[in-house]
Amino acid sequence: MMSKQKISLTIILIALLGASILLSRRQIKTALFNITGEESTLPQISGAIQYGLTRLQPPLQTADDVPVQYAGMNPYGVNAFLQNEVEPQKREEAMRLIAEAGIKWIRQEFTWEDIEVHGKGDFEDRRHQPYKSAWKKYDHIVDLADKYDIKIMARLSNPPAWTRALTDTVGAFAPPDNLTDYGDFVEAVVTRYKGRIPAYQIWNEPNIYPEWGEYPINAQEYSEMLKEGYTRVKAADPEAIVVMGALAATIELDRVRRYNAGGWPVSPGGLSDVLFLQQVYNAGAAPYFDVLAMQGYGLWSGPTDRRMQPRVLNFSRPLYIRDVMVRNGDAHKPIWLSELAWNAVPPESGIPPVYGQVTEDQQARYAAIAYRRMQREWPWLGVGFYWFFKQADDRERASNPQYYFRLVEPDFTPMPVYDALKTQANQPPVMYSGWHQADHWAVAYQGDWESVLQPEATFGSALSGQVGDTAAFTFEGSSVSLVAVGSGRVRALLDDAEPIEIRLNGESLQTFSLAGRLPQRPHSITLEVIEGPVLIDGFIVQSRPGLTLSRAGSFIMVLAVVGGVWALWRYRREA
Repeated sequence: MMSKQKISLTIILIALLGASILLSRRQIKTALFNITGEESTLPQISGAIQYGLTRLQPPLQTADDVPVQYAGMNPYGVNAFLQNEVEPQKREEAMRLIAEAGIKWIRQEFTWEDIEVHGKGDFEDRRHQPYKSAWKKYDHIVDLADKYDIKIMARLSNPPAWTRALTDTVGAFAPPDNLTDYGDFVEAVVTRYKGRIPAYQIWNEPNIYPEWGEYPINAQEYSEMLKEGYTRVKAADPEAIVVMGALAATIELDRVRRYNAGGWPVSPGGLSDVLFLQQVYNAGAAPYFDVLAMQGYGLWSGPTDRRMQPRVLNFSRPLYIRDVMVRNGDAHKPIWLSELAWNAVPPESGIPPVYGQVTEDQQARYAAIAYRRMQREWPWLGVGFYWFFKQADDRERASNPQYYFRLVEPDFTPMPVYDALKTQANQPPVMYSGWHQADHWAVAYQGDWESVLQPEATFGSALSGQVGDTAAFTFEGSSVSLVAVGSGRVRALLDDAEPIEIRLNGESLQTFSLAGRLPQRPHSITLEVIEGPVLIDGFIVQSRPGLTLSRAGSFIMVLAVVGGVWALWRYRREA
């Protein structure tokens, strides 16, 4: 009878033979990159072993098939520091290049210390002569956003020193002594730009130093701030989206920054994003944000790294955060990535690569792949804001690795990553698997469609169309369905097939199959209202692909690598 060792070795050899038959060397490396995010051979082998082990863990709850609000917006965004551009024409050139790249969102600081500079209710800037309104440059930024059809997520943070009795001695970013002062500032901003700024972010990275100043990280205190900010935003502009302060991806467990006897920091001060978020839920903050935000840096591996290890930070980190949201009853809320990027600090610069290190070519490729993965795999993830567009000058070029995240140089010279995102963002939009709201960015509406309140709709409103109105989009999947309410009729034309008619038959929300058992590839569909009104709530795209060659190859390679290492270990142990 064949020994267990020989049986195992036979299985491994069969797997290796299958891999060599099915896949060329290039295909093998591509398959391994698609599960490890690594491009070199040894890291790919190590990564494949780690990936195989992580597949043994209990699955995370991501609820990919539930309706999620604010997830179907154009996903392309970028962080902008337009408030630091002294010359108005440079602000406009920045906005022009952002729009030209197909980027539809900017995350822009509306810096508290730069707006309410000298004291409470004082919005005049007297730091330099001539004195001027502190709102002036922010008004210009909002005007430019209107001109170039770009949406703003306004980050409301960075309190002035006068908001704390201990001023900046407790940290320049420390929260104010009185949350009412913050609430008044939030209300002033939202009131001024009501209907022009669609989203407001309440603080930034409250789970790490120095964004909470020298104070210990405190989820309860941040939750109170979040409640204050949410309440003020909604009072001034009920339609505005309130975004939670971005969670910094970290594995730290020490809430306090600590120093040694020489005064050097020995603990960075921070709390794991996963633990901090659960504490926010425990504090009762769930009703006080519409969108959860987190940072999405790839650091030392590419955007296809699928290894799920709680103490390893990679681009798959949102899966852990989504799991916490689902377990706390927030599956209907999306995640937005407030920052995402790979760092291309040059090796010859001598700057420590604390944010990872890639080439400029890798930086460009990884950014484009990241946006593709977000859309294809995570239907609950909405906007991703690349970090960042540009700095006002190059003073940090020789000292700060952050400088090397930029899309363009201070003189507006584009980096390869700008061109890559420009190509990617200007591609025709596609709807992928998931439940999508009617206003998903991939849908092109023609006619007199209008948003109407509809209690039966999933999120309280639907798009109403009359006879002759059309809706068209491209989707990638094996089936597509219409979620609608009312009693009208629509004609659906899929690819080049014969059109079909769908009759809505009641006031309750219903799901109608438009096409099924399709080949897994892009399809185009056009809906025409032939009897109105028709109230569209959303669309459902499903994918049921078989075990494709790339997936088979990935599986075989993981099996082969893990099995080979196991066999070698057993051989050495028994030798």
